[in-house]
Amino acid sequence: MAETSRAAAGAQTLARGLRALELVTTARDGLTVQDVAEQLDVHRSIASRLLSTLADFRLVVRGGDGRYRAGVGLAALADGIHATLRAAAEPVMRDLAAELGATISLLVTEGADAVALLVMEPPGASYVLSFRTGSRHPLGRGSAGVALLAAGAPAPGDAADVVQARERGYAATFGEVEPGAYGVAVPIAVPGLPAACLNLITYRAEVAEKAPGSLTAASAHLAERLA
Repeated sequence: MAETSRAAAGAQTLARGLRALELVTTARDGLTVQDVAEQLDVHRSIASRLLSTLADFRLVVRGGDGRYRAGVGLAALADGIHATLRAAAEPVMRDLAAELGATISLLVTEGADAVALLVMEPPGASYVLSFRTGSRHPLGRGSAGVALLAAGAPAPGDAADVVQARERGYAATFGEVEPGAYGVAVPIAVPGLPAACLNLITYRAEVAEKAPGSLTAASAHLAERLA
């Protein structure tokens, strides 16, 4: 009986710690101990111990203003998560690029930027619009940047295009990253994984117009592979 109680208490502590980590890393400007205590509905001393333990492993760091933010220890975890994302996404993206005849990319949030983890060009195409893996642009700019912001929880001051993308499930832009190019992006919703999206870029308006349905289906398929 005592062992069962200790196991249950340990599971609860782990769950709280993971939830605290999620809260801190998704907050735009970090969180205080009191913020975490209130969101977890625990005493301030418990929140403080959880954050101190996370800080010991460099998963969070306490700034001079007393707010906790993501720590450098998350980088190693992110590398593993990104490898998992790329492996799961590659076949889905290959099929999608062939179906739509356009370049498909997988992008994630990194700081204030959207970063391309994987880029897939359509097979046999004589001319495609593409970019390199590792390319980045600011969040909120281009379809991928808007979709990544829309993947987060609503916040005061969200731009109109972010609100619209959140409501309809995809972001569509024109000429924001590449002059004359259409972009369409759909978030990939997998609890516990960082914000990611599938993005299409093309000069062809008719391809962009029919892309949301295919991108949404591919994103749902990928989410199932990752769940």
